[in-house]
This record gives sequence, C-alpha cells and structure tokens, in this order.
Amino acid sequence: MSEPGPESIPTSADPRSKRPVKRRAVTPHSEHATQIESLFRDPTKEIKLPDPSKQRTSSSLPPPPEIVANVQGSSAGAGSGEFHVYKASRRREYERLRLMQSEVDKEAEDKEWEKKREEARRKDEEKTEKNRKRREKRNAKKGKKNAANGDKMVVDEVGKKEVGPSVHQDGEKEVGDAPVEATEVTGVIIHED
Repeated sequence: MSEPGPESIPTSADPRSKRPVKRRAVTPHSEHATQIESLFRDPTKEIKLPDPSKQRTSSSLPPPPEIVANVQGSSAGAGSGEFHVYKASRRREYERLRLMQSEVDKEAEDKEWEKKREEARRKDEEKTEKNRKRREKRNAKKGKKNAANGDKMVVDEVGKKEVGPSVHQDGEKEVGDAPVEATEVTGVIIHED
C-alpha cells in the first residue's frame, strides 16, 4: 500500500510541477475556445473553410445496379460478412427511396404554395378593381354635381378673382366672362358629399 504523501499525487496535479494540467473532460465550449486561441496565435495563417455541403438528391446518389448477380438476404445460413453487405445495400436503397419521396413531397408543396399565392394575387386584383370602379363612380358623381352647379360663382385657385356668370342687381345673369373682384373668405370649408 502506498502512503499518503506527495508521491501519490499525479504529476500533472502537483502544484510543484511545471507541466500543464491534463484536461480530462472536453466540453464543446472549451474545445471552441482552444480552436479560437490557436487561430489568434498566428493571424497571418490562411484559414480554410470547408465547402458548403450540397443538397443530396436522388440523382446525386449512384443508381441501383441493373443486374444483381448474387441476390442476398438476411436469412440464417448466410455468412457473417454477407449480413453487413445486405444491410449496407438495403440502407442505400432506403436512402434513395426516401430522397425520391422527399422530392415528390417538395414538388407537391411548391405547387400548393404557388396555387395559394396565385389565389391571393387574384383576390387582391379583384378587390383593387372593385375599389377602382367605386372610386370612378364616386368621382363621376362629383363631376355631375359640379357641372349641375354651374350657376354658382367659382373662385379660382388664387382665391381673389371670381370666374363665371355674375348676377346683376335686378337678378339677371351676365353671359360674359368679366372677372369681378371677390373678397377672400377665411375659415374652414366643409364639402358635403
């Protein structure tokens, strides 16, 4: 039996030792910190990033063999090596089928999304057209009111001259376009529809 003392302490844990302490458990955080420290040691060193992985499709996988000369199964009696060959070929085939199914599902989702987008666009156009017709109808109505009220005096944009037929003291209208000075009215103008 060993006696308790400095000899029983591991060398890396001994405070007198100059060796770095061994790190037993590496956490993702500490591993990342170590990688960053190594990058900062030599800033001139070129950093090579891995290429982005490409999306796997059924066409990117090798096609299944055309002719299978030696059909194998997972039944008893096959050799121990044959089982792993069978499992690998089955895994490849299932992966190929899964990718083909995911492509079909994605196409169906894309068609459905395109259909919904087209429907929403059509509804927006219908609503816009309806509002446009309503607006034109309202503006046409206003235009008729302004044309019907042609007897009233109209003040031009400057607000100082009166344009239109003027009325004499005896109630007769003057046909000429003689501008008459008008007083500018201050206050709030309310237009009723």
